[in-house]
Amino acid sequence: MEGSMGQITLSKVAKSFGTTNVIPEIDLEIEDGEFVVFVGPSGCGKSTLLRLIAGLEDVTAGAISIDGRDVTSEAPARRGLAMVFQSYALYPHMSVYKNIAFPLKMAGEDKNAIDGKVRAAAETLNLTDYLDRRPGQLSGGQRQRVAIGRAIVRQPGAFLFDEPLSNLDAALRGTMRLEISELHQKLATTMIYVTHDQVEAMTMADKIVVLNAGRIEQVGTPLELYRSPNNLFVAGFIGSPRMNFVEGDEAAKLDGKTVGIRPEHLQLSKSEGTWKGTVGVAEHLGSDTLLHVHVDGIGQVTARADGEFALRHGEPVYLTPDPSKIHRFDKDGQTIK
Repeated sequence: MEGSMGQITLSKVAKSFGTTNVIPEIDLEIEDGEFVVFVGPSGCGKSTLLRLIAGLEDVTAGAISIDGRDVTSEAPARRGLAMVFQSYALYPHMSVYKNIAFPLKMAGEDKNAIDGKVRAAAETLNLTDYLDRRPGQLSGGQRQRVAIGRAIVRQPGAFLFDEPLSNLDAALRGTMRLEISELHQKLATTMIYVTHDQVEAMTMADKIVVLNAGRIEQVGTPLELYRSPNNLFVAGFIGSPRMNFVEGDEAAKLDGKTVGIRPEHLQLSKSEGTWKGTVGVAEHLGSDTLLHVHVDGIGQVTARADGEFALRHGEPVYLTPDPSKIHRFDKDGQTIK
């Protein structure tokens, strides 16, 4: 296993369960050492795609290769990949040390080699002081680190993470995001990470794969997807708070069937601007304020304002879109370049 690389290629990969076509046909190239995030709404096929790569599901058609080796019909254990699930799946009666050592013991490695690998993984994950504890004595974040440690000791060609942080509270998710990103920098191993949370995707990925109903809508860096979405779906999915969409006459004035403008690309004024609106709910987040504004002929528009910009419910406000940041879409929802 040592020194194995993690370039993964999917060629025309399709998956059906009975008559239900979950993944119609996908081509995808994942480079060695990349941090790739599969993102999309629930039921878009992202976990299924991960399980196909892992070998936990059989492909219906197409081929999967790792470093040029066709693994389409190979058992999961022969693919040299390690998977980290949403449920930590730790053995409650075993110590942290034994949990991390378990895959190596099963593979029949000698005691000294196991000890070296377990202690190195524990060091990397700040678990050295917890090796004698049982999972029940650990926090959720520590348990997830133990699960990651068990994957690290196998020295896989790639790590596959299936929504690993969704059981954690918001503060811990933020911390663990940073820890997994740091881990990627340290190990420089390919990581594929599945999430429905676009903030996780934006903050962690080298490359994001946006999935919708089993199809790839767009592949790109976080900034490429944010600045140049291919279509309405990607534009609405990437970015928080989400992009505002304007249709009808107001969109036609701006040369599109539908136009999109992000909350941060609207200029606010109390006296003049393109659209006059009335302030609804204002969410004060400290450094900035999100204003939900009702604009006649358009409906609800979200605008991001400076935290000091003081406006109350029911007050008039003027919004002016930055002309260089307007996204235009045709009748099929594709971006007009």
